[in-house]
Amino acid sequence: MTDIDLPRYADVAQTVQRLNLSVDPSELHGSLCGFLCGGGAATPRDWLRQLAIDAPAEDAEAQLSALFDASCAQLADPQMSLQLLLPEEGAALGERADALIAWARGFLGGFGLAGGSQATLSEEAAEALQDLSSIAGAELSYEDPDSDEESLMEISEFIRVAALLLQGERQPPPHPSRLH
Repeated sequence: MTDIDLPRYADVAQTVQRLNLSVDPSELHGSLCGFLCGGGAATPRDWLRQLAIDAPAEDAEAQLSALFDASCAQLADPQMSLQLLLPEEGAALGERADALIAWARGFLGGFGLAGGSQATLSEEAAEALQDLSSIAGAELSYEDPDSDEESLMEISEFIRVAALLLQGERQPPPHPSRLH
């Protein structure tokens, strides 16, 4: 999809488990993206602390630094290449759907931690934030695998676009250049 790829979900999951973090990989990535989209400032060394996640810094360097770097690069990419860190396509539909909801839940938490507020958002962005909240609180049922697979892809794309919309609204506008 992009030249700025996230680390593999399984690799991040292994790191999260090894560090005994109290969050799953999708929620962790959603939290990071929400924090950055909400205007939060972090570095590869302090982003876990900024998200109120306790992790030994020396152990968190490889996969989690790569996750941070790729997320920042994707959010800054004018091609809007944001990817959501979710289980691979071969994983069970229920697992991928639960991870998508966890990503949305994490995004909302990170956005709030950064001081993201509906008061400063356009009507469209405030509606996207409300829709993310509805998705984060959803309970899914899986009755028609083909239809459910298509719905999951649509919801995933909606979340991705909503995150980019919110990121675009919360970032300061570029400074106009002056001609002398």
